[in-house]
Amino acid sequence: MRLMDEHYLEHPTEGVKRMRDFLLTLGIRVNHKRVRRLLRLMGLMAIYPRRNLIRLRQAKYIRPYLLRDLQVVRPNQVWAIDITYIPVPRGFLYLTA
Repeated sequence: MRLMDEHYLEHPTEGVKRMRDFLLTLGIRVNHKRVRRLLRLMGLMAIYPRRNLIRLRQAKYIRPYLLRDLQVVRPNQVWAIDITYIPVPRGFLYLTA
């Protein structure tokens, strides 16, 4: 546990799998479940950058509106789709219609 604590202080962004790989390089045979349990017991968890979904990004280029002067006169001449996302605890899901 001391080695894990020292490694965490040097690399706080590394998670369970990299911690397991570090211990394997030292010759300590351990699986990811045990590493996860020990890290939880010590109160350590990887520091990840926060998601920034609010920041609006500017478009790289302007997409032309192709239907501006088009006269729709028959079925199946124009199709459309809408995509949105639904926030869930582990990220988000796409919803298309």
